[in-house]
Amino acid sequence: MTSKLWICLCSLALGAFLYGQAEKSRGPSRILANPGEVKWESSKGSESATLRQDPKSSAIELFARYPAGHIFPPHWHNANERIVLIEGRISIENNGTQRFIEQGGYAYLPAREVQSMTCASQTRCSFYVFWDGPLDFHPATQ
Repeated sequence: MTSKLWICLCSLALGAFLYGQAEKSRGPSRILANPGEVKWESSKGSESATLRQDPKSSAIELFARYPAGHIFPPHWHNANERIVLIEGRISIENNGTQRFIEQGGYAYLPAREVQSMTCASQTRCSFYVFWDGPLDFHPATQ
């Protein structure tokens, strides 16, 4: 084998290896998830399935399910929160005003803003939720 061919093959092998390492560091390029197909984990009557967590920002995306009537006590997060309701009906109270998210509805809840929520349907509430930073939970003091 000539030295030029050997250098070319080594360069191709190194390039393929480096490309593979770059792909691994970026994480999956595409995620497809359906509520009936994900691995649900139970905790205190609720269930969640982590869909993705960003290694740099710690932003996290989940599917979550709570039983009918579940009350989320007043609390806040350090990250902005986005919710898309899959099933059920959620009541959100803010500064004495009550609003509802219906099936297919969306809510944006700013960081550090106190939120009180209830699964206000006869069936469970299932939703997609995204926090744009690390997930934390701070009980609100009234």
